[in-house]
Amino acid sequence: MELRQLTYFKAVAEELHFGRAAARMRIAQPALSNHVMSLEKELGCPLFIRSTRRVELTRAGETFYDRCVRILSDIDLTTELTRAAGGSRIRQIRIGSIYPATMGMLPTFLAKIARKYPDVRIHIASGNTGEIIRGLETGQLNLGFIRPVENIGSLRFVSLAHERYYLAVGHANPLASRDEISIDDLRTQKIIAFNRQNLSFTERYFNEKFAEYELTANIAFSCDDTYALVSLVSAGLGIGFAPEWTLDLPNRGFELKKVSGIDFRIGLGIAWNKEDPTAGRDDIVDIARSLARAGRRS
Repeated sequence: MELRQLTYFKAVAEELHFGRAAARMRIAQPALSNHVMSLEKELGCPLFIRSTRRVELTRAGETFYDRCVRILSDIDLTTELTRAAGGSRIRQIRIGSIYPATMGMLPTFLAKIARKYPDVRIHIASGNTGEIIRGLETGQLNLGFIRPVENIGSLRFVSLAHERYYLAVGHANPLASRDEISIDDLRTQKIIAFNRQNLSFTERYFNEKFAEYELTANIAFSCDDTYALVSLVSAGLGIGFAPEWTLDLPNRGFELKKVSGIDFRIGLGIAWNKEDPTAGRDDIVDIARSLARAGRRS
């Protein structure tokens, strides 16, 4: 089994198309197919289900893909560790970011990184907190702008800011013209809440808050993301709590209102793997921490 075979297999597993994988790896498609078939022969089982219409991973292929990701990430990490020990400069930084950070602090961070390391290559990957944490653990990402997590194992997290959530109310809703809205006003409304496949930090936060304010029974609609939530609000189907950045959305069909007695704020910060020599550099972490200091001054 050769290292390049693992790389070729990983490309096919991610593209689920031999032609696109071949183009990505800059190799002729027949040669790529031969490498994959050779790998399957050595393993003694098929890794893909091939048809004229699509390519799918078999159960064995899914298992092998997970291991390939770890193996190739370990090799990359070993290479970076060796370069760091030899005093080499940072060549690439891979950053995962949830959407609020992409709109907020990430541009400032990137500008500072670019000034500090003008020759570094930067790759940005969008995702949710869980996906980004897995990327940090497997070495696919160096840094992650995510919701708060605990320092477990090699994972480290620094809080940088808090994002405020306000009540999103459609223009046709009577609450939109109110100067003051109380918690009791919400008890007559249908509430739109987050309900993702994997329980997210934001979803847990609002589940707890709705229970605390005895609003759980008012939840009538659920959605996966903020865009869906404000769309439902704009359609007049209910109200929901949306982050402050939604004020910048074009053609808004809703208003953001403060609710007396409620202050919903969700943390945002940066995470990294302490074993990662790129993210573990003191100057990288200091640049991230400076975002929090700048936020406190503003």
